[in-house]
Parts: sequence; structure tokens; C-alpha cells
Amino acid sequence: MRSRKKLLQQSRLYLLIDKRVVKTATLGFAKRLAQAGVDIIQLRDKSPALGEFLKDAHILSKALKKTRTLFIVNDYLDIALLSDSDGVHLGQSDIPVKEARRLLGQDKIIGVSCSNLKEALRAQKEGADYIGFGPIFKTSLKPGVKAVGLNWIKDLKRIRVPIFAIGDINSDNLSKFIALGIRRVALCRGILQAKDKVKTAAYFAKKLKSKNDSIRMC
Repeated sequence: MRSRKKLLQQSRLYLLIDKRVVKTATLGFAKRLAQAGVDIIQLRDKSPALGEFLKDAHILSKALKKTRTLFIVNDYLDIALLSDSDGVHLGQSDIPVKEARRLLGQDKIIGVSCSNLKEALRAQKEGADYIGFGPIFKTSLKPGVKAVGLNWIKDLKRIRVPIFAIGDINSDNLSKFIALGIRRVALCRGILQAKDKVKTAAYFAKKLKSKNDSIRMC
């Protein structure tokens, strides 16, 4: 059995499949993304059509089960459980990490969205396995949410769990993250709106996993 926590520690490229950007999930699509080097795939659906969400969650969970790519469900703990996902990602107003852990168990992964040091420290203390920090840049997928910019990295040295920068990251601004030593990023449209999604995912994976640099990984 693969070790979820070990795979998480090795992860660099995190892709959010948002149903506002890609309407349906397929086995083949998920497997190709895994082969291209995507380490984590999250399914996110802000619509009330939970039956369709569960169907897509089952598809992605099945597609990724025998790969080294982790599958995470956004927000819905019940769907995470029913689809046998590798874990769940929680927002600041979702179920507390402690309660999610009680239901999911120790082996599965819990991530938390944070936008400042206080939230990140609390998530770490409560037992989150990783943090999604942002939005770094303003994004239409999070309307009304203020961007945090790139200066946050110096404030998060007390965080010991993996941190994935998120928020309108794309091939044009990736070099800014790499220059700061940020080697864990989560993105959506930067890959899903590309003409060749698999090729673009492979590009991100190669850049983030380069063995030729010695700068710190965030």
C-alpha cells in the first residue's frame, strides 16, 4: 500500500480540477495528468449538484488509486469518505481539522486553506497535513478575496508542514516563485485552460522538480 504522507512530502505540483473550469472528470484525463507529473489532484465543485460531484469523485479516485498521484476532495468530508479519496481539503469555515481527523483516521490527508500566519499556525497545531496559502495573486475563482502577494514566505518559517502557494499561478509568473525558493504550488486555470493541458502540466512538474537547484523548498 502506498504511503499517503510520504507522497505528500514529495509533492510539488498540485492541480485543482474546478467544475467551473472543467465540466466533467474522466479516467483517461486523470491518468494522463498523473503520468505528466501532477502530484496531487483536488476535485472542487461549488455548485449544489452533489450527486454529480460524488460521481466525478469516484471516477478520479479510481483513476488515481494505483498511481503516485494523491486525490483530494474539496470541502465535503462525506464525499471524501464515500469516494475513498486520499483526503480532504478544508476552508476556514468548514468542519474543524480535529473532527475531520476523527472521521478520516490518521492515514488520510487533511489540508487547510490559509491566508495569514495566524491561520497557518492554528491549522498546523490542529493537525493539518499541509496548507494551501493564498491567494497569492487576485483570482476570479475567489472573487472578493484580497491577494496576499509574495512577501509572505518570510513569515512562514515556523510552519513545518508542506505549504502550497495558490492563486492565479501560471507559466508566466512561475519563475517568480522559483526565484524565492517556492517549489510547491497549487493551480487550476494555469493548466486546465491551456491548449495542451498534459504538456503544460509536464512543464510545471519539470520546473518545480528540477534537481539542479539547492534553494529551499516551501
